Amino acid sequence: MDFVELEAIEGLRWSWNSWPVSKVEASALVIPLSIMCTPLMQLNELPLLPYDPLICNHCGAVLNPYARVDYQSRIWICPFCFQKNSFPRSYAGIGENNLPAELFPTYSTVEYVYGKKLASPISSSNLSLTPRGNGLLSVSSSSMSSMMSSFSFSNPDDRGLGPAFVFVVDTCSSNEELSALKNELLLVVEKLPENALVGLVTFDAMVHLHDLGFAECSRVVLLPGDRELSSDQVPELGVHRTRQQQIGKTPTIQSQSFLLPLSEFEFKITTSIEEIHTSVQPITGQRPKRSTGAAISAAVGLLEACSVNMGSRVMVFTSGPATLGPGVIVGSDLGNAIRNHRDIINGHASHYKKSSTFYKQLSDRLFEASIVLDLFACSLDQVGVAELKVPIEKSGGFVMLGDSFESIQFRKCLRHIFNHDEDGSLKMYFDATIEIVTTKDVKVCGALGPCVSLQKKSNSVSDKDIGEGGTSTWKLSTLTKKTCIAFFFQVGGDEQKVQPGSAFFVQFITRYRHGNMEIRRRVTTAARRWVGSHSPEINAGFDQEAAASVMARLAVHRSDGSHAHDVIRWIDKTLIRFASKFADYVQEDPSTFRLSSNFSLYPQFMYYLRRSQFIDVFNSSPDETAFFRLMLNREGVVGSLIMIQPTLFQYSFDGPPVPVVLDVRSISPDVILLFDSYFYVVIHYGSKIAQWRKLGYERDPNYENFRKLLEAPEADAEQLVAERIPVPKLVKCDQHSSQARFLLAKLNPSLTQKSMHVDDKDVIFTDDVSLQVFIEHLQELAVQR
Repeated sequence: MDFVELEAIEGLRWSWNSWPVSKVEASALVIPLSIMCTPLMQLNELPLLPYDPLICNHCGAVLNPYARVDYQSRIWICPFCFQKNSFPRSYAGIGENNLPAELFPTYSTVEYVYGKKLASPISSSNLSLTPRGNGLLSVSSSSMSSMMSSFSFSNPDDRGLGPAFVFVVDTCSSNEELSALKNELLLVVEKLPENALVGLVTFDAMVHLHDLGFAECSRVVLLPGDRELSSDQVPELGVHRTRQQQIGKTPTIQSQSFLLPLSEFEFKITTSIEEIHTSVQPITGQRPKRSTGAAISAAVGLLEACSVNMGSRVMVFTSGPATLGPGVIVGSDLGNAIRNHRDIINGHASHYKKSSTFYKQLSDRLFEASIVLDLFACSLDQVGVAELKVPIEKSGGFVMLGDSFESIQFRKCLRHIFNHDEDGSLKMYFDATIEIVTTKDVKVCGALGPCVSLQKKSNSVSDKDIGEGGTSTWKLSTLTKKTCIAFFFQVGGDEQKVQPGSAFFVQFITRYRHGNMEIRRRVTTAARRWVGSHSPEINAGFDQEAAASVMARLAVHRSDGSHAHDVIRWIDKTLIRFASKFADYVQEDPSTFRLSSNFSLYPQFMYYLRRSQFIDVFNSSPDETAFFRLMLNREGVVGSLIMIQPTLFQYSFDGPPVPVVLDVRSISPDVILLFDSYFYVVIHYGSKIAQWRKLGYERDPNYENFRKLLEAPEADAEQLVAERIPVPKLVKCDQHSSQARFLLAKLNPSLTQKSMHVDDKDVIFTDDVSLQVFIEHLQELAVQR
């Protein structure tokens, strides 16, 4: 079973692709029943339907290929609740040879555009039906394309107000840093649609709310940086809440001058950005006074009062920690060191708890108003990502940790967010909800990812909560085509009535606002089979890559409230139970221990997860740890696996690059290694290669092969860096150099300072056990159960 091909069709990766019928048997699987869902994954074929979906009157499921249809009576039977539903008049011509796109077996995922009334989903499409070898009917892509081309979508700029953006800029930065930042912000303004709303907030010890509509001169409202600005205080500044939007009418904003449409005030907006300047002179022994929390609160309050619910972002650009007001990270005296992990664990971080509470309360305001919080931190010091983690993650915001606003990393990240699609719309999707409808015997336990529970109860909701639970519907303030959420399930039906071999269904209904401000609904319906106890289909349907990604998210979820040792102990116990359940062995004989190919890589994934930066926070700051965990909780299976177990390729004169084991033994003087850990890309030159390079042999025409050998890993590394956001750090290092630590820290320490007969091989100075020793201990413990 090719799970990658299935994901390309459904946008889903299941930890188990066949489910047992009883709750006891499901619990014995050890790895929870879960689905890694990428709601807006880029699919090869995705029909865009210009009409509203047909929804079951009983359970709320959308018409899908698994529904049974009575063409004569014009009735369809929902596969989830088995209730009969009538087709409306627009489906009058439906028949076996005249099907709407949502009933085609090849379209398990379809997308509807709201507000587009088509006379008939049947007659207007003129779809060409072609018999397939399996007896099913298919639709030609040319027919679907012609249907969509004949249907015109309106210009996004004709839709009234667009998304809102408030730029929150730290003016404690140096002139050089601010200059680079301003240049990028001006480029961003050029990319914004004409109907976008723009606001500007700058801050130091005070919060500066820029009055963009005041024509006579540059006018700024000063707010105290040591106090929070609530949404109730915003009207005192002359900003009033929007009038209630009426159906069929364009929303309007009452007169105010802090959040204005780009089409009318572009010159004033760009002028205000250009006039931003450094406001603080450095004082020896003192940190600049930054009121970051108060500035973010003011920006949120502004959007709460002015937003028209078309999607909005608060984008914070800072170069240091908050030292004043709500959300303070550290005092302004440089004698006070910024908190580390040990301080947080021991309760010695005096500001941590209070600031975290402040930002958690702020996340509730973001949730209610569908506001996204982004953070671009360019500083050599920590800025407070650990405290800001909750509002950023729950709003689906973007985080970038860099050294400078002048860096290529920052420029690429910011420009990527404001990319446009082929139609000229921003690749931003706002105000989304994901609803899950399941077969009667399947219950939803919860979700882990950038989403918030809407506490919507239904028959599909389990009593057991995992992450954001207690609901069948979740809210996402924003999402991208790569945003991935892990959903957890439980078998909760009557096992006496469930027949092994019969199908069960799970439907994901994602409603979101497209970049062109259209409301769309993407519907994915997936089917799998129930299997009996001890069925070989259970083993065959195990996706060890998806399972590793799910367990990584569960481990990170536990890490937020537990010590690292407790999380590692939980991972080990779970792995021992798993190995004991699915391995073949003779009791009390470790030498007979065998795992089939479907399970053999899973222990290796868990070994590297234990040593990863998500669990082992040694040598990482609280900000870096928060950033790593934020990225893991939204990344898909492939990206998650690279984070857990990095990839390693070897380049040599013997042939094309080949993958090698992530082991210290892979280091050799005459090879180049390309290491990818998602956050770092390392090109490691063996000592001989480095020596030849220093002598300049690649410039000699007689050593053309050597020049090509040097160029190959650099070209591949540049491609990795170009395709990934946030941009990973590219490190080039020689064997035995200090920068080689980025590679050595992730390699399996099969050779250490305690090893015998290492000859000239590299060794890793560590007390960690190697993968071989780890597997041996696992075998010994598993065969005792």
